[in-house]
Amino acid sequence: MTAEEAGTISGRTDAIARAVIECAADAIVAFGTDRTVMLWNPAAERMFGWAAAEVVGLEPQIIPEELKAEHNAVLERVRGGGQISFATRRIRKDRTVTDVRIDTSALTDGAGEVTGWVNVFHQTGEDDLARHYMAERARVVRRLGDVVADMSAQRDLESVLDRIAASLRELTSADAGGFVIIEEDTLRLVSMAGLPARLRGRTATLSTSLVGELMASGKTVMMATGDSGGFDDLIWSALPGLHTIALSLSYVAGRPYGALYALYSRRKLSHVELELLELLAGHAGMALTNAMAFEEVVRQQAHERAVIDGSADGIAVLDEAGLVRQWNPAAHRITGIPAPDAIGKPPPFPLPEPDAMLTRKLPNGRWLDVLCTALAGGGELVIDFRDVTAAKELEEAKDLFLATTSHELRTPITVVQGFASTLASRWDQLGDAERRAAVQTIAERAGSLGRLVEQLLLGSRAGADQLPVSNGPFDLGAVLRGAATAFRPLSDKHTVVTDVPGDLPAASGDTTATDIIVGQLLENAFKYSPDGGTVLVRAQATGAWIEVAVEDEGIGIAVGDHERIFDRFYQGETGDRRRFGGVGIGLFIVRRLAEAQHGEVMASSRPGGGTAMRLRLRPAED
Repeated sequence: MTAEEAGTISGRTDAIARAVIECAADAIVAFGTDRTVMLWNPAAERMFGWAAAEVVGLEPQIIPEELKAEHNAVLERVRGGGQISFATRRIRKDRTVTDVRIDTSALTDGAGEVTGWVNVFHQTGEDDLARHYMAERARVVRRLGDVVADMSAQRDLESVLDRIAASLRELTSADAGGFVIIEEDTLRLVSMAGLPARLRGRTATLSTSLVGELMASGKTVMMATGDSGGFDDLIWSALPGLHTIALSLSYVAGRPYGALYALYSRRKLSHVELELLELLAGHAGMALTNAMAFEEVVRQQAHERAVIDGSADGIAVLDEAGLVRQWNPAAHRITGIPAPDAIGKPPPFPLPEPDAMLTRKLPNGRWLDVLCTALAGGGELVIDFRDVTAAKELEEAKDLFLATTSHELRTPITVVQGFASTLASRWDQLGDAERRAAVQTIAERAGSLGRLVEQLLLGSRAGADQLPVSNGPFDLGAVLRGAATAFRPLSDKHTVVTDVPGDLPAASGDTTATDIIVGQLLENAFKYSPDGGTVLVRAQATGAWIEVAVEDEGIGIAVGDHERIFDRFYQGETGDRRRFGGVGIGLFIVRRLAEAQHGEVMASSRPGGGTAMRLRLRPAED
C-alpha cells in the first residue's frame, strides 16, 4: 500500500470516528493532562447545556465542588490503563444536578504515553438511579455512624454543638447551616458552619420563625423554599442566593431543645439528605443529652470538691484497700502531711468503726475527733476528723483550774477555820498576845482569800469582755511609783528599783486597771524569783507608745511559753513553777486589761536570766 493510499484510509477513519462521536447518543468528553476539556460532543451539549465553544480549553464546570477530589482520583487510577465505571452527579448549566454513570479511559499516543482521558456519560435510568441511591445511602449511613460516634465522644457541650454544625455540611452537602437553641420565645444561634462568625449568639423570635412553624406543625423535619432574601429571619438571611432551608428538631429530656438547619443556595436537597438531616438532629439530641449530663456531673463534682476543700474539718476518702484517694487542705493543715504524701497510703491515725467516733492524739501533739462513714454500694470510706486540741487543752486547764482553785481556797479557809476554832474553844486559856496573833492570822488569811475571790471575779469578767475600764488621760508615773512603794515592804529578799522619768507623759487608759496590771506583774516578779534579787520598774516614751517594763532575776520562762502564759488557766511546766501556786488567770487578766486600754503586753527572757514583762500604752492626747 502506498503512502498516499494509507493517508486516504487514515483520513477516512478519522472522519468516521468524528462522525461516530458527533452522532453518539451518550455524552463524550475528553480531557487533557492539564485537566482542561479537549472534546465536547453534541450529546454533551444536550446533557449539560453548555456549547463546545464555552468549555473547550477550560476546566469543566460540570463537576460539583465536593466531587472534584473524586474526579481527579478516577483520572489518576486509569492512567496506567484499564477502565473505571462509576455512578456520580454532575452539574448542568442551569445549576441543577443530574445523576450519571461515567465510563472513564485513558487516551494514549503511538508511544503509549498518556495524553488525556475520555469520559462517556450515561443518563442514569431508574434501576441505575436506585442502585446509585442505595450505594449513596449506604455511604452516608456509614459516615453518619462515624459522625455520631465522634459526637458522642465529645464531653464539652460547646464542642458537641460545633461538631454538629460541621457534620451537617459534610453529610447533607449544604452550603451552610447551624444549630439554634430554644430559650422560651427566643432562638439563639450557638454553632454554625459556612456562615460569618459575627452571627454567633444572634437571636430571633421563636413564635414568628420557621422553627416555631415546625414546632406548631407537630413534625420533626420540614423544608421551605423562597427567592433570595425571601427569608426574614436574620439567622438564615446571611447566605447569598438562599432559596432552600431544611430544619429538624433536636429533643433533650423529651422536650424540643433546639433545631438543626441546612441552607442551600445552589441546589435543592434530595429526600435522602432531608432524611439524613432528621437522623442527625435526633443523634444530636442524644449527644447533647450526654454532654449536658456530663457537664452536670462535672459541676456537681466541682461543687462537692469546693465544699470538701473549703471545710474546716479534715476530710479523706479511702478506697477499698483502705488507702487515701482524696485528702483536702484542712487534712494537710491539721496533720502536717501534704496531699501528695498522703495519697496512696493508709491514714496516719487509727480509724473507728463505721458510723462511730474516736478521739486520738497525733505524734505532733494534736488531738483529733475522727468519724468514719462507709459509702453505700462500695468499700470506700469517708473520714472526717476535727482538731480538738484547743478544747482538750481547755478541758485539761479547767480540770487543773478546779484542782488549783480548790487547793488555793482550802489553805486559807483551813487556817481561818483552825484559828477561829481555837479562839472559840480556848479563849480563856489564851493570853492577849496569843489571841491578838490568832486574830491577825485570820485577818491576813481572810484578806488573801478575798483577793483570790476578787481575782476570780475579775477573770470571769475578762473572759466575758466585761471589764470595768474607763479610759482617759492619767498620771502613769504616779501609778508606777505608788505600786513600787506598796511592794517594797512585802519582801526582805527583793529590792524594788524604779526608773521613771519625772517628765513621763500622761498615758491614755484607766488608773485602776493599770494599777492592777502593775501589781500583778510585781507580784509575779516576787513569786518567780524566790531567791530574791532586784526587781526593776522603769518607763520611757518611745514614739507612739509609753513602755513600762517590770524585770526580775528569777527562774524565767520556758522557750515557747512566752505567749501561752497569757492564756486563761495556763501555768508553766518548766522547773518548779508549779510550787508557787496560783490559779493561772493573773496574766490572762493583765492582757485583757491592757487590750481594754488599747494597749498591749508581752513577755521576754532577760539575757542574764529572769523575765522582762512589758506593758505599752498610748500617750494621752493633748
